[in-house]
Amino acid sequence: MDLMLDLQLACEFENLPSEAQFQLWAEHALTQFREEAELTIRIADEHESQELNSQYRGKDKPTNVLSFPFDAPPGIELPLIGDLIICPQVVYQESIEQEKTFHDHFAHMVIHGCLHLLGFDHINEQDAVEMETIEKQILASLNIADPYRDDC
Repeated sequence: MDLMLDLQLACEFENLPSEAQFQLWAEHALTQFREEAELTIRIADEHESQELNSQYRGKDKPTNVLSFPFDAPPGIELPLIGDLIICPQVVYQESIEQEKTFHDHFAHMVIHGCLHLLGFDHINEQDAVEMETIEKQILASLNIADPYRDDC
């Protein structure tokens, strides 16, 4: 897989994953669906995450990951799939609450976001099962435990 990753660090946070880790996680998420892809991952603070979540999803709070798919105009072929905005403060807090390592949860957010960029969703039960199954398979290939293991 040929992935061009634009990693933007718009905030500082201790122990962020490396660019190589982001690259690896995105490649694992995209390799079965694309031969090449361009992707932006922006690491944003809680304020930026909350602003974007409010503006685009109507939810006035910061969130773990936001996905903004790119739709090329008709007749134009581009490998650009879109942008992910990830808030490390939210990912860190969730990792504590869910008893997961910070980097494993970050990997899940990158993979989850990439699948959204490819058109996967979890609005209804059938779509959620399909998306979660793919996430589990990708995470397992990275030796990361099932992130849904505690869900009932």
